Amino acid sequence: MLYHLLYPLHEFFSFFNVFRYITFRTIYSILTALLICFVIGPWLIKKLRAFQIKQVIREDVPSRHMVKNGTPTMGGGLILAGILIPTLFWSDLSNSYTWIVLLTTLGFGLLGFWDDYKKMLDKKGIGIRARYKFPIQVAMGLVVSFVLFNTIDHDSRLIFPFFKKVMPDLGEWYILFGMLVIVGSANAVNLTDGLDGLAIGPVLIASATFMLFCYLAGNFKFASYLQIPFVKGSGELTILCGALVGSGLGFLWFNTYPAQVFMGDVGSLSLGAALGTMAVIIKQEFLLVIVGGIFVIEALSVIIQVASYKLRRKRVFRMAPIHHHFELKGWAEPKIIVRFWIIGIILGLVAISTLKIR
Repeated sequence: MLYHLLYPLHEFFSFFNVFRYITFRTIYSILTALLICFVIGPWLIKKLRAFQIKQVIREDVPSRHMVKNGTPTMGGGLILAGILIPTLFWSDLSNSYTWIVLLTTLGFGLLGFWDDYKKMLDKKGIGIRARYKFPIQVAMGLVVSFVLFNTIDHDSRLIFPFFKKVMPDLGEWYILFGMLVIVGSANAVNLTDGLDGLAIGPVLIASATFMLFCYLAGNFKFASYLQIPFVKGSGELTILCGALVGSGLGFLWFNTYPAQVFMGDVGSLSLGAALGTMAVIIKQEFLLVIVGGIFVIEALSVIIQVASYKLRRKRVFRMAPIHHHFELKGWAEPKIIVRFWIIGIILGLVAISTLKIR
């Protein structure tokens, strides 16, 4: 919005020429998102308390979580506001990729809202049944992947971070693959959201990493030099990534231990879907596995636990997702959170290093 209003003025006042630069708009996207979270956050938490929108702690989690019963939830709405408003303010709204990521984020956010609402009504904290929720996610993921593949003529080759000549072409099967990336990312972030600030930390790291990769992928010279796929127009997603970083930092202010508010599924599903969609757009699907390694580990721990119990009637972990395993081993919650963040930072650096290791 501001881009379209102010950039044309550069013909009369040279100062407004700064609005042409993605880096300038990204910085202010981050700052705008932070400001929105700091201004709206206290008001939103107060309203959530007033309307009794509180977390119902399930019985199948470590007992220490019971003290969190009644903490306001659905704070992901604050994150969505911090993403949507700065993106609309600072982005080139004629860019189709921006709208695809925004609509996907909002779509999964609405599904998460419905799930959170159901959990709030259910005394046991059970939301939408998986047999209903998962098909909806698959349908949304397929629509997004189909639009990218058919409408925008998306590249159907797979790009591997450490190899520059291994690029198998999936053809139309890429639609299914893209859906799996988006849905898998959404659910992996959702599974990670079990401790105060645990999920938003790795989301921040992944968003900052993709902010760099979106900028490089949208610049022909940089993409050619670094031998990564050039995706025309993807540079504008840098601004959306900036909004993700800013809103994530702003939300962490209230979500850090002990949390004043939880993001809920409205936040975790939408954030995961946003990261997955951007990974598909800039052809860095496997890079998401690296930079989002914490999410992968959390999801795998659940899969391993369920498979082991069904096949062997034995559990590999004391409890899954794996952060609960460490809780039951006696680790303090802040220790688990910070150590997972440290691992996330290391994985982010490894992901960035792939730019030169090809």
